[in-house]
Amino acid sequence: MAIVASQTPVTLIGGSGCRMEDLEDVLMIAPTLVAADGGGAAALAMGHDPVAVIGDLDSLPPASAAALADRLHKIDEQNSTDFDKALRSITAPLVIAVGFTGGRLDHELAVMSSLFAWPDRPCIVLGPETLVFHCPPRLRLGLAAGALVSLYPMQPLTVSSRGLTWELDRLALTPGGRLGTSNAARGPDVEVRPSGAGLLVILERQALGAAVKALQGPAG
Repeated sequence: MAIVASQTPVTLIGGSGCRMEDLEDVLMIAPTLVAADGGGAAALAMGHDPVAVIGDLDSLPPASAAALADRLHKIDEQNSTDFDKALRSITAPLVIAVGFTGGRLDHELAVMSSLFAWPDRPCIVLGPETLVFHCPPRLRLGLAAGALVSLYPMQPLTVSSRGLTWELDRLALTPGGRLGTSNAARGPDVEVRPSGAGLLVILERQALGAAVKALQGPAG
């Protein structure tokens, strides 16, 4: 059951460090703010009140918990991360997550796993330099020539493309084997077609608008 249901995109903030400019940029696109555990303290520190705080709440300082007492949604199980708990509890056309990169590498890997685990929850994870999301069955992006397009398989699959410097024609990608990283757009139109779920797309930070448009369009 959804804890937060929104007809417009949602911003999800975590506690791994978030630049003020990133949060402000994302809130312009996704005005409903939700926090994952310690992200509630991060939101308050930057002058924003989340509509809900979701997680096991072990990283939320007591003062922040008191300030947000009427918006706390505790999920006690320890089999998933706070990002996972929050993502699966939000129903929205798109979630844009900030404050989940730049910290512990194991936490970042767990975030990537959750993107793979919840393909029906479109989500862009935004970092200071790059962003990542789970590729829909057919992805169309408007990108400048030379823009980074990295493709990372979370499980074996094949990928075809149009508009990349090194095109893929039903190329088999697999973790620990052939990857699709460090490719680039020929511009201005890029299309990626994976054979199934499990492909992560990594773009530069400045491609946020293109990623939002792609994931909210008919193909996404």
